[in-house]
Amino acid sequence: MKRLLLLKSKYMAIGAMCLMSFWSSAQSTVTGVVTSSEDGETIPGATVLVKGTSNGTVTDLDGKYSISAPESATLVFSFVGFEMTEVAVAGRSVVDLALKPDYKQLEEVVVVGYGTVKKSDVSGSLSSVKAEDLNAFPTLSAVQGLQGRAAGVQIQSTNGGQPGAEMSMKIRGGSSINASSAPLVVVDGFVGGEMPPPADIASMEILKDASATAIYGSRAANGVILVTTKTGAVGKTKIDFNSSYSYQQTSNRLDLLQGEDFESYIKEALPAYAYDPTVNTDWQDEIYQAGSILNNQISLSGGGENTKFYISATQYDQTGVVLNSGYERYSITSNVQVKASDRINVGMNLYGRRSTDTGILTQESTGGSASTGVIGAAMRLEPDTAPLDADGNYNFSRIGDNIDNPVNIANSLDREKVTDRFQANGFVDIKILDWLSFKSTLGAGVTSYREGQFASSQLKRGGTTGNASLEFDKSTNLLTENYFTINKELGVHRINWVNGYSYQKRVGENLTASASDFLSESTGYWLLESGAGINPSTSYRDTRILKSYYSRAQYTLSDKYVLTGTIRYDGASNFAKNNKWAFFPSAAVAWNLGDEAFMQSIDAISNFKLRGSYGLTGNQGIGAYQSLATLDPRYSNMVGEGSLILGSVANPDLTWETTAQLDIGFDLGLFGDRVTLTGDYYDKITSDLLFFRPIPSFIGVNSTPSVQLQNYGEVQNQGVELMLTTRNLVGELKWTSNLVFSMNRNQVLSLPDTTTSSYSSTPGHFNINSGWQLLQEGQPVGVYYGFVYEGVTQPGDVLLTGSDAKIGGEQFADLDGDGALTEKDKKIIGNPHPDFTWSFNNDLTYKNFDLNVFIQGVHGNDMMNITRMELESMRGTANASATAADRYRFDNPDGKIPSVDPSRTQKISSRWVEDGSYVRLKNIALGYTVPQSVLEKVRVRSLRFYVSAQNLFTITNYSGLDPETAYGNEGEGTNDGDSNRNLGLDYAGYPNVKTYTVGLNLGF
Repeated sequence: MKRLLLLKSKYMAIGAMCLMSFWSSAQSTVTGVVTSSEDGETIPGATVLVKGTSNGTVTDLDGKYSISAPESATLVFSFVGFEMTEVAVAGRSVVDLALKPDYKQLEEVVVVGYGTVKKSDVSGSLSSVKAEDLNAFPTLSAVQGLQGRAAGVQIQSTNGGQPGAEMSMKIRGGSSINASSAPLVVVDGFVGGEMPPPADIASMEILKDASATAIYGSRAANGVILVTTKTGAVGKTKIDFNSSYSYQQTSNRLDLLQGEDFESYIKEALPAYAYDPTVNTDWQDEIYQAGSILNNQISLSGGGENTKFYISATQYDQTGVVLNSGYERYSITSNVQVKASDRINVGMNLYGRRSTDTGILTQESTGGSASTGVIGAAMRLEPDTAPLDADGNYNFSRIGDNIDNPVNIANSLDREKVTDRFQANGFVDIKILDWLSFKSTLGAGVTSYREGQFASSQLKRGGTTGNASLEFDKSTNLLTENYFTINKELGVHRINWVNGYSYQKRVGENLTASASDFLSESTGYWLLESGAGINPSTSYRDTRILKSYYSRAQYTLSDKYVLTGTIRYDGASNFAKNNKWAFFPSAAVAWNLGDEAFMQSIDAISNFKLRGSYGLTGNQGIGAYQSLATLDPRYSNMVGEGSLILGSVANPDLTWETTAQLDIGFDLGLFGDRVTLTGDYYDKITSDLLFFRPIPSFIGVNSTPSVQLQNYGEVQNQGVELMLTTRNLVGELKWTSNLVFSMNRNQVLSLPDTTTSSYSSTPGHFNINSGWQLLQEGQPVGVYYGFVYEGVTQPGDVLLTGSDAKIGGEQFADLDGDGALTEKDKKIIGNPHPDFTWSFNNDLTYKNFDLNVFIQGVHGNDMMNITRMELESMRGTANASATAADRYRFDNPDGKIPSVDPSRTQKISSRWVEDGSYVRLKNIALGYTVPQSVLEKVRVRSLRFYVSAQNLFTITNYSGLDPETAYGNEGEGTNDGDSNRNLGLDYAGYPNVKTYTVGLNLGF
């Protein structure tokens, strides 16, 4: 709207200047330029008045003005859509001013599914995130920039500060157990699109309740994120260049035994161990290094009356803080819109990128001799072993599983993943009548990757001659949307009605091959046929089709009463023949209470709206053909005698998970919106959960145990969200704060066949065979289950059978009082779900300086510190934490750590459960914008310099590397459901990092 106002004003400026009168006496001439503080653009047609007089003028086509005024005068600047501003002349001859947009004047609209609506007409629960918030500091992705910015949205890295690490994101908790809980992403109308880099995003809306998301039907149970990319604007062509360089270092390191402390410990466990006092290797020093990020983006935008364009290119290059880890990405974003006629608009959005992920092995699912990762080896390997022996060969560990040393793993395991993504979405928008329009879109997205891995013969996993694997994967996404929109006003009545049809087809292709026993290792994974051991290759192709009909009607009466109804009818090929189609309805009401006559006498309230909604949404997060019977190949050593065996049993009644959600909320503005508060209460129940349910073994399914995918079970998420925004200072020093608070309670309501199901996510070399993570009715998903640890066994304590039956051992609670440690002595010992999360963002500006301080907090969540279990079990199979120096010994009977015991078995207990709460200074940034009076001399539109620091400090009692970790959500053998079940686990993860950044934003 601001652009349109600026354009119209160019034709008004000359006429307005001729009509204005001038007052002259003993005056001096004051000149200047009026610009927009938002983007630095000049404002033609702005009014400039001498306060208290009729003497005034308007700015010309270039935003310049000239006026006669006394030296003591005050000038009043005004323009439609901007805040009126008074400036004292104070004897100056040049007075430049950047007017601030007045968002109260401009009719603010927000993006919703398949269109936009006035903010006052929004009846559902949604959060809007500004582009400047997403770009507050350098991030790998817009999802990372979204962290802590919206209530009810929980985001964390799946592997610390690993370059290219995925981000786990949930909106209002995990809605499933086995299917994905990731929200649906829609980019410029392209469902399932990939977000471009943050610098190319204009706005982001997070749709949370059923009313807001139901128009996306069977994919909306986990929330929807709508991304709108930047477009060109009418006016001069603009060139923007954003560049930053970041220095990174580990934010924390493990404190491990070194020197004599290690010697004392290991000889208690292994008396014959030959300790080498001449070597004292700090393995963390060997693998950690200084990291860096180079982030460059250049964009070209502009347009005329009929054509607008935006083109952007971005480079992101990160060197990790761990040896031989890195990530590099190049991307291009292009948006073109053409006004073909007064009633027809067409456009095309393009996005392409190539990324190269040089990954090291971390968060290993088993830490055996041939499968240990870099971080795991660095914490386990004994310090009196050097990286290389006298002949220049890599050394191995001399205790425990005799693992590879971490430097060897980082240098000799070659892992690379190259991903290409292309996304195109074209549209034609036809205005049939003033109140009726039709829009048709056609989009295509293709993602392909090649991932190769080669293990050198210098590694135990490489054997004596090396092994390699190579995987090719391609996913194609085709989408067309066709819908009519009615926007009609009849007096006090306003109707917005969307009706449409959608067709989407996804095709996946994959090929994987591997080999071993190479004559030469020089070709790595690129010449598999040179390996004598050629393994059977695997390949597949699957197709999924989704057809949908949808409608949303919104009725507004007198700008005060809003009623919204939405329906979507989805048909999906990946569900069974009896349940191909499903119906997802929702309804919402809103009351702009602040506009009622009886509220007008309450001056403090500037805006007050009540909202309520209820509806059904779905989750179809399963693969193709999982409702059908399948056959698996069965190989034979006899040529020609291969056969087929039943792989899975058909389920003709398999259907989607369905989430019913109630939302009650309000939006409150106080003191002219100096203070705004948004609050929501929600209650979500997901039913028909997708479970692999046991079936009789005589059916002959090729799996152990025999299972069938069925619908059974319920999960509930209840919570409260609050977002408070305050403009604390509005003068020359401006200070705006934003406080976000979220609280979610997760609970399993029902399970198939049983009230409790258990599973285990500890690494395989721990040899823990019993399940210690629970799915239990009445409890949150993934609570911890084990023994209650009571400290070091002291003289006089009861020595329990089945435990460390000796003084100095582990002492556990005998809950059933039978004198033995049995399964009956286990209980729930931890809940990984936080009690609440919050963030506090502050923006301050003074003259040309700006300061941002962003703090994030998570509270009340338990962590299972599997890393500490590795390092403090005191079995002599690995190095130990420095706290092991305070272990129980005859000369240290008050030791806090149990004594050394090579025969001790690993037990899941409350000993390893810690409080994972933390408060983190997520970002602090200081910037300086060069004044326009300086820039216009060098023909520069805008220039800003800044310095910032991320993750500068973290306040936590957690003893691990970082409380923000997610073992079991990334790595070998994981799936979409892992992020629901594996919560609060920490083992051998990539460390989080502190980042120090310098950058500039330059515009021409």
